[in-house]
Amino acid sequence: MFKFIHTADIHLDSPLHRLEAYEGAPVEEIRQASRRAFENLIDLAVAESVHFVLIAGDLFDGDWKDYHTGLYFITQMHRLKTARIPVFIVSGNHDAAGQMTRSLPYPDNVHVFSPESPETRTLDALQVAIHAQSFATPAVMDNLALGYPEPVNGYFNIGLLHTSLTGREGHEAYAPCTLEDLQTRGYDYWALGHVHQFEIAGLDPPVVFSGCIQGRHARETGTKGGIVVTVSDGSPPEILHHPLDVIRWTQLAVDLEGVGTMPACLDRFVDTLEVQVHRHDPIPLIVRASFTGATEAHAQIAGDLEYWKEALRSATIAHFGDRVWVEKVTVATHMQSRDGRETIDPGPLLELERLVAEIKADENLLGTLGEELTGLFRKLPADYRQDDGALDPANPVQLRQIVNQAHALLTKGLKKEARDA
Repeated sequence: MFKFIHTADIHLDSPLHRLEAYEGAPVEEIRQASRRAFENLIDLAVAESVHFVLIAGDLFDGDWKDYHTGLYFITQMHRLKTARIPVFIVSGNHDAAGQMTRSLPYPDNVHVFSPESPETRTLDALQVAIHAQSFATPAVMDNLALGYPEPVNGYFNIGLLHTSLTGREGHEAYAPCTLEDLQTRGYDYWALGHVHQFEIAGLDPPVVFSGCIQGRHARETGTKGGIVVTVSDGSPPEILHHPLDVIRWTQLAVDLEGVGTMPACLDRFVDTLEVQVHRHDPIPLIVRASFTGATEAHAQIAGDLEYWKEALRSATIAHFGDRVWVEKVTVATHMQSRDGRETIDPGPLLELERLVAEIKADENLLGTLGEELTGLFRKLPADYRQDDGALDPANPVQLRQIVNQAHALLTKGLKKEARDA
């Protein structure tokens, strides 16, 4: 019997995206997240007494800003050397040989596979053969797997490869290949990198994406970690995913349907968030919260989104301390109906209500509004134009949400004028 760790997409010293600019964000945790997760990986290797470690690409996140990243990595590799654990690495698109301009000599327990052609390294005492090829350039469009060596007879054969297989959403189609290409190669396990979500793509033999060890942005939600593979004679490999991340992203959907007041809406948010906090305990969370449903508090919420966001952060700190940070808030609520009709106030509010209803019901009017807003949208900061929730003036769903928010702002202003008159 022997054990090994399969990991990938470490992106060492890559920051968690967009967070350091926010006042009150957990900056130190953010800056150190990739290193702390990597240290958890090394701790796991030592604690499990694994026989070797495989890193299936994107160890780094491009060229180093300075040599500190390399020195830190070497320090961690020396810990594995002290524990007599060899490490085998392929370069992926983010750390391809053609992209890295800095390098340092690694300890002799570390082997980085050549980008020139596939090669095989054997661990004869374990009867293990590892076949691999690194990326020579950041964008490799060839099917590298087709050139991998024949399996070594009588050995447990592992293919180490950075690839998108036939494609995965959110990932460039690098080193493309089919599941059949891998499963007919005659190997016993394929250790894949590049896709940041843990996935067992095939069973016979196992074809596995380990996923990244630390989520870096809102698209990388949920538990991130590495794999411990145990190989015993006469049994399929045992594959166990171990959490390694030190801070975790989550999308929180909060339904405010029928909730009457802003304090009650905050209570609904806290109750919904508490479920996620307990689920991921003790890992701190970075939350993107979205709000939907018909609520009497719609005008208050949509009419002052900045206050609502800070009220949510205040409630989060009050209930969970530094275990949760609210990174972004989106609101798609609307006015609550009574007896099938939306609440309508007389005078200007009535006219505004009718105008809003007309715009939302007419696709042509929405299209005209989108055309008018296109030039304005182009002037928005890049975060609003390029993020997951980027504004699209051609999207009628988003335009209706914008109309709802504008309606809430105007309603709040008209009511304030009426009170002050």
